[in-house]
Amino acid sequence: MTSSTDAATPAKAETPAKGEAPARPTRARTGKPVRRRAEGQWALGYREPLNPNEQSKKDDNPLNVRARIENIYAKNGFDSIDKGDLRGRFRWWGLYTQREQGYDGTWTGDENADLLEAKYFMMRVRTDGGALSVDRMRTLGQISTEFARDTADLSDRENLQYHWIDIENVPEIWRRLEAVGLHTTEACGDCPRGLLGSPLAGESLDEIIDPTPAIEEIVRRYIGKPEYSNLPRKFKTGISGQQDVVHEINDVAFIGVNHPEHGPGLDLWVGGGLSTNPMLAQRVGAWVPLDEVPEVWEAVVALFRDYGYRRLRTKARLKFLIKDWGIEKFRQVLEDEYLKRKLIDGPAPERPSRPIDHVGVQKLRNGRNAVGFSPIAGRVSGSVLTQVADAMERAGSDRARFTPYQKLIVLDIADDKVEQLIAELEPLGLQARPSVWRRNLLACSGIEFCKLSFVETRKRSQVLAPELEQRLADINAELDVPITININGCPNSCGRSQIADIGFKGQLVDDGDGNQVEGYQVHLGGSLGLDSSFGRKLRQHKVTSAELGDYIERVVRNFVKLREGGERFAQWAVRAEEADLR
Repeated sequence: MTSSTDAATPAKAETPAKGEAPARPTRARTGKPVRRRAEGQWALGYREPLNPNEQSKKDDNPLNVRARIENIYAKNGFDSIDKGDLRGRFRWWGLYTQREQGYDGTWTGDENADLLEAKYFMMRVRTDGGALSVDRMRTLGQISTEFARDTADLSDRENLQYHWIDIENVPEIWRRLEAVGLHTTEACGDCPRGLLGSPLAGESLDEIIDPTPAIEEIVRRYIGKPEYSNLPRKFKTGISGQQDVVHEINDVAFIGVNHPEHGPGLDLWVGGGLSTNPMLAQRVGAWVPLDEVPEVWEAVVALFRDYGYRRLRTKARLKFLIKDWGIEKFRQVLEDEYLKRKLIDGPAPERPSRPIDHVGVQKLRNGRNAVGFSPIAGRVSGSVLTQVADAMERAGSDRARFTPYQKLIVLDIADDKVEQLIAELEPLGLQARPSVWRRNLLACSGIEFCKLSFVETRKRSQVLAPELEQRLADINAELDVPITININGCPNSCGRSQIADIGFKGQLVDDGDGNQVEGYQVHLGGSLGLDSSFGRKLRQHKVTSAELGDYIERVVRNFVKLREGGERFAQWAVRAEEADLR
């Protein structure tokens, strides 16, 4: 038995043998837990802002900035704008300053924020999966030609983005948009951004359920409401009766599924997102009936608002909370604290084998046709949109939609009008039967307009797609599977580089002679659907912008030569020899 005196006396270290290092004395464990830094979670009582962004939102609800834009800034000009509004709260009304012209990627960085900030704005118009009538399409086109130097880009969030907007014209643009039922409310910022919906909602022969009523109700109840306008970070939503809204990379998604007992409903997913820490959304395991979708959506948003991390912007997305909690705890808190009831367990939807982009001609439930057109990387113009409106009218359509793949879908086309519409829009750069390269190329705004970008992206894409059509003309017919190419200007992944067959992340690279030039880190074999993964990065593998066409051609030819029967690019890229991917 050990005496109390013995127990309190430290053990005497043994004398080390000759040539051995002396043993370190053992330290008694105190049992004191490691103290973690507070993450600024409101639900745990941390209401004081821990960074300038949180302070700005506390100082004044960002939605309030609209009144200052209309009553002060639009009348007094750009130089009258408060910097806190300009670089923060303006986003809640769809406005970012664009990049000053003449500064290449070597200038990109916070230290040059003042230099890179032009006196013009990007304006984002949200559609929330809704149909664009002829009047809406024409209005979008006219705003572009009158106020935005004829710019108009389709984003991968079903938004339309203008550039070159003067602050003096913003109130008039809002007036025209709102007159046709469109708006820019919360199109950017730490709030619920535009909701992705199926381009064929209510008409697709493949959808399990039409969730349009739920989308409309969410927008009516919650968008622009102060209680949901201060979230830890941006919040992205996808809701569809089929898997055409990239649900695996949304903060919350509801996807159509048939329950063996309850019938058609929606499967709940949470915690997806890309950027510098990509994570795929996880299934909650819950089946949600259509009429409960708005309530469950609100509960997820409120949980994120209250428990989301607010200390570091880099950890403030919902995916980080779910990573730490696990999906079981997330569901428990959602049910116990927010819904006050249990959700119904449900089955997973069957995964599709390829992206559902709706390009081409397909029959609708109403007996007419949808025609999906592919502009290169979403680049159109106000003039093009106005001509699309005219062509829709001649073809007897009053409905079009944008897609999460930067495409344009025109609905309700009679059989005898399909070829007429295709022929009218093709000279505008809108192809319904595009090559694999034109169809599967996606890009972000890039250095042309974005202050965060290092390289050219969407502008480069306009040259790259026709170039690949010519370079690979001899093997294009052999490509029976899509090969997606996503080009991103910086690590933030607005262009979704991690989930493409061939993804490019923009950065400055050494050209071999010690010069910093535009280039990309390469991601290979990323995908959503059947092979959901973030792809493969090769050690120290980068290509310059000038080498882009050469590199793609080389890898695609290797794929065609070495693939096994029916193999998709993502499958091949995982098993391919590294030399064949360089």
